[in-house]
Amino acid sequence: MFNGKTILITGGTGSFGHKYTETLLARYKPKKIIIYSRDELKQYEMQQKFNQNCMRYFIGDVRDAERLRRAMHGVDYVIHAAALKQVPAAEYNPMECIKTNINGAENVINAAIDCNVDKVIALSTDKAANPVNLYGATKLASDKLFVAANNMVGASKPRFSVVRYGNVVGSRGSVVPFFQQLIDKKHDYIPVTHLEMTRFWISLQQGVDFVLKNFERMLGGEIFVPKIPSIRIVDLAKAMAPHLPVQEVGIRPGEKLHEMMCPGDMSYHTFEFSDHFVIAPAIKFFNRSNDFSSNALQEQGKLVTPGFQYVSDTNPDFLSVEQMRQFNQEAMQ
Repeated sequence: MFNGKTILITGGTGSFGHKYTETLLARYKPKKIIIYSRDELKQYEMQQKFNQNCMRYFIGDVRDAERLRRAMHGVDYVIHAAALKQVPAAEYNPMECIKTNINGAENVINAAIDCNVDKVIALSTDKAANPVNLYGATKLASDKLFVAANNMVGASKPRFSVVRYGNVVGSRGSVVPFFQQLIDKKHDYIPVTHLEMTRFWISLQQGVDFVLKNFERMLGGEIFVPKIPSIRIVDLAKAMAPHLPVQEVGIRPGEKLHEMMCPGDMSYHTFEFSDHFVIAPAIKFFNRSNDFSSNALQEQGKLVTPGFQYVSDTNPDFLSVEQMRQFNQEAMQ
């Protein structure tokens, strides 16, 4: 569905943007891929890797509504990946996080409507479900904006949906490269914020593939959640550095012990499919049905049981130390 199409990726110089661009170029023949981001150095570095004729690089910030509108002219699909994502940084710089993650989301929505984009998928996070930190709260607000945007356009375009998933193996600023840096520097121990901490675990390629598939599945207004394994952070330390002791250092500001992707309060709107969940809108859509038990590919889902939660510590699928070692190795290739 991406052959001959123009795709814009906000925050496109990040880990996701690199892998998404690589995948699009390998599998499809897009008319244009527009990388929209604010860091000229990262754009320059990305241009050395991706310099095909279809590539375009736009310097701009999602806080800049006019620049976004300019960049979205003629665009078919938008992936909104731009965000301030570091939990402690958001706690100490709350207004900066709000300006990018909430105001920026509004700007993306308005620009997509003004430019008659066909479909928009916004990337979310497990931290947006029952948030306890500012980053999660801003992404929850962003999710709500993208869901409600479907009522703004009614029967017209664009269609807006959200993809929510957990920790991405090896992404910038994440735990795997942090642990690896300590190992390379021959650190005496591996610091773990809490010995019982768990996280959802997904590779970058899995995340990209999930987003690609959901452009085909989406009706507009739903939140897609993949079924993925969980890990214990202490097991991750053992998988990466079996020769080093683990030292508990305390939970950071705004950090959760376990992560959630489908909250129990939304169980009456949550549908289970073979490899993913869909959280349907709680608000009513006035121009179409709110039945999300099937999607645009005619895949069928069923309503989960009342009170169902999808949480990293009660997830039935956990990776062992050896499985994690193999998973991480494949994910980092």
